[in-house]
Amino acid sequence: MTEAVKGIRRAAKRRERAEQSRREATIELREHVRAAQSEGVSIAQIAREAGLSRQGVYDLLGQQPS
Repeated sequence: MTEAVKGIRRAAKRRERAEQSRREATIELREHVRAAQSEGVSIAQIAREAGLSRQGVYDLLGQQPS
């Protein structure tokens, strides 16, 4: 097996781990956003804290802006 093929395999495994980590972080973020929303925190503040746009927060929650 060539070094290039080994490199491809390593990079592919690393990419899969990164994608899994991103999925887990998104789930965690969604849970915290829902908790903050239920505590009365505004969507604008949630967006600022999360580094998202307000639309990004609504997308994360699966809601349409009101």
